[in-house]
Amino acid sequence: MGYRLIADAAVVIHLAFVLYVALGGFLAWKWPRTFRAHLGCALYGLGITLIGWPCPLTHVEHWARVQAGQDGLPPEGFIDHYLTGVVYPAEHLLTVQLAVTALVLASWTGLLLRIRRNRRTTTANHA
Repeated sequence: MGYRLIADAAVVIHLAFVLYVALGGFLAWKWPRTFRAHLGCALYGLGITLIGWPCPLTHVEHWARVQAGQDGLPPEGFIDHYLTGVVYPAEHLLTVQLAVTALVLASWTGLLLRIRRNRRTTTANHA
């Protein structure tokens, strides 16, 4: 039972990480200090996608499922197992990846514009 809980927790954390990669830049609009954390997560997500870096959460889930007597994750990993072909059609994987990239870049652009506007407002108020 404990291993299954570990595996299920890894799934929840993994999903939260994927959502944070996609949408975390918008959180930085409200809390700009979170940008560095989002940058690190987004770059790691990019490395997983483009370079094939290993994901420790995938490893933890696979290990815990095997320990619980269940089938482990397939070699393709979390995204392919839980999202591709389930949430969106497999043939649209590249489209989804490009949409997430555009979303991240849009959030960062919006953050930059907000910071510039705030600096101009602050400078104008002090003049």
